[in-house]
Amino acid sequence: MINQTNVNKVDASQKYGIESRSDTKLKKAVSLEGFVCLAILTGFFAILGSKMGLINAINTLLNTAYDLLMNTVFQIMAIAVIAGAIASILTEFGVISLVNKLLSPLMKPLYGLPGASIISIFTTYLSDNPAVLTLAEDKRFRRYFKKYQLPALTNIGTSFGMGLIVTIYMMGLSNSSGENFILAAIIGNIGAIIGSIVSVRLMLLHTKKIYGTELEAEESSTTDYDIVEYREIREGNVAERIMDTILEGGASGVKVGFAIIPGVLIICSIVMILSNAAPETGVYTGAAYEGVNFFPWIGEKISFITTPLFGFTSAAAISVPITALGAAGAAIGLASTMVNNGLAHANDVAVFTAMCMCWSGYLSTHVAMMDGLNFRNLTGKAIFSHTIGGICAGVAANWIYKLVMIFM
Repeated sequence: MINQTNVNKVDASQKYGIESRSDTKLKKAVSLEGFVCLAILTGFFAILGSKMGLINAINTLLNTAYDLLMNTVFQIMAIAVIAGAIASILTEFGVISLVNKLLSPLMKPLYGLPGASIISIFTTYLSDNPAVLTLAEDKRFRRYFKKYQLPALTNIGTSFGMGLIVTIYMMGLSNSSGENFILAAIIGNIGAIIGSIVSVRLMLLHTKKIYGTELEAEESSTTDYDIVEYREIREGNVAERIMDTILEGGASGVKVGFAIIPGVLIICSIVMILSNAAPETGVYTGAAYEGVNFFPWIGEKISFITTPLFGFTSAAAISVPITALGAAGAAIGLASTMVNNGLAHANDVAVFTAMCMCWSGYLSTHVAMMDGLNFRNLTGKAIFSHTIGGICAGVAANWIYKLVMIFM
């Protein structure tokens, strides 16, 4: 009997004359999923329509998405281009290798990982979560790890994904009271480090039980050079290397900017309509950033938990870490709006930075990353560990900021 969830690909390709791929999954054309999806979409727009009017709700989603594209995405892209160029310069001329050499001895006592794993921190901090997969594919890199340590690369890499972009963006925020957010962003980075340690250590507790501590991640030790002791550089003289490095790094920033567009426009638009309130007149017009005040309502209900943990100024601030679950780019765009509207201040920015960095859209990348590392069976453990790590990051940033303010 044919399995309705995953039809045999060879039989399907022979019967219907379609090209079969090893990763293709087939389902019956009409299944329960279609009805459930239709019910959810209909229910979502029905609820919005009952509150805002259906046409107004759709117009608000479209107008919000357009405004986010023009005034948020392109700003993030500009930052990503500059950050990419700086990151590429630091890598090309050995600054990252120097820091790697200095900090590698800290990795074992802090994370329980080999010193080489610090390269994954720099790689993802300067780009995004999946960058760690490029390292993990290199046998020369994997040979530094025991098998139980390798899955934790997903946790440590995700903890610092888009870190440079998030940090620079948060530092550049401004509000009507002229607050400076540089210190808050730095403290947020410290919070993310604490969250990453919690996430990795929890993950290692699971993997040790499964693989033990003796099995090697890579049995072959054949290598051309030691990636910890040596680094690759570009061809040409110093001026040519600088020019190539800047342009290539900037181009990578453009790719990041384009990559975050779907997350910002889709996730952030929905979160905004669920976070914002009706216009002051009380009459919905379909303008950008109108909403139904759902997340603030939820925030007020759980404020007895979130206030002592994260110290949020506004109940609506809970929407930023919720958005970070799916996309860090969307979350920082939302944080900017909240700061501009006076709903978030320096303490909030410290927590936003920590949680946006540490979570960094992990729900949308963890599955693919664990699959890429060939540890698909541990995806649930990785997600659970990282959920706890992100919460710890936000709590740490909140209380570190408050302690620093006491002594300043």
